[in-house]
Amino acid sequence: MSKRIFICGSALQGQPDHANLQYEKFLGAAKTRPIYRLHSAGDGWHPAIYEVGEGGISIPGEVYEQTQAQFDALCAAEPPHMYPADVVLENGEVLIAFLYPKELVEQNNLPDISHYGGWAAYKAAK
Repeated sequence: MSKRIFICGSALQGQPDHANLQYEKFLGAAKTRPIYRLHSAGDGWHPAIYEVGEGGISIPGEVYEQTQAQFDALCAAEPPHMYPADVVLENGEVLIAFLYPKELVEQNNLPDISHYGGWAAYKAAK
């Protein structure tokens, strides 16, 4: 059985961890509904994304199809504290993405990079 996942960080095309998706099927670009905030974690290594009730942005990303084995491998390769959870795309589709606990973002005062409009735009601006 395959899974559809939403990628919006360091595994995007053109980003350093994209090789983690080299065998997955790319299905196209997508954006979330504007209900998320985007922070930089791991000294700029990966995004920290969480859902908010207000003041969110629409995060651009890519949709991939994976087997369960590929998904399990991706989960194992994710940075600490990242966890798979549902995200809602602009079109209402619900996919799995890797989120980060809001409590840890606040506790560690991780930089809010939402104003860049996405991870790739943030990395390109650095």
